[in-house]
Amino acid sequence: MAGQRWDGREAPGAGRRVREEEARAWAELVETARRTVFDGLVVGTSGNVSVRVGGTVLVTPSGVPYDRLTPDDVTGVDLAGRQVLGSLVPTSELPLHLAVHRTTGARAVVHTHAVHATAVSTLVDELPLIHYMAAALGGPVRVARYATYGTDELAENMLRALDGRTGCLLQNHGTVTHGTTLAQAYDRTAQLEWMCRVWLTASSVPGLSPHLLSPQQVAEAAERLRGYGQRG
Repeated sequence: MAGQRWDGREAPGAGRRVREEEARAWAELVETARRTVFDGLVVGTSGNVSVRVGGTVLVTPSGVPYDRLTPDDVTGVDLAGRQVLGSLVPTSELPLHLAVHRTTGARAVVHTHAVHATAVSTLVDELPLIHYMAAALGGPVRVARYATYGTDELAENMLRALDGRTGCLLQNHGTVTHGTTLAQAYDRTAQLEWMCRVWLTASSVPGLSPHLLSPQQVAEAAERLRGYGQRG
């Protein structure tokens, strides 16, 4: 799919044509959505993905299995939520995605129902500092207060939990992460799910409690992470 082009093709039901940059972004979005299923972060069509291209937010459509999405299914809205591309109904979690795109510098958002993260969201108000990779998400990961899915209330609760962070848990629901790219947003989701799994595993040992890191230790890790990876 990533090699196909949609140059100049009309989006079904839309008022304008799909631009080349949007076509490439749609292909990457579909690939990311499929990966959430393959990696066990969602079941069926639960969870959703978005990526911003200029003033257009491409989103997964509601209730469509990701392996059935095609180039003609491109679905996009403007930042006010008005559909500008495609005829499929956007994800029911559109308010959540738009809230992130309107209030942060994010270009991509990944929302999942990852098992361990969802379990943790039912137990605590903040993921305990079990690992220094919390620094990659901006610090201790908060849990957004529960609200019905797809509502403005949930989006507002999420934004409070995301303040100063690039990821959070949604109480009795799942995860939200964002990044400058889909790859970065997805990696943060995977890291969050992994940390939740580590904490649940360590906490399940009878008679023992896991050692936790201090905020200072996580802050020190954050400094080192800024220089992580190859340069140039």
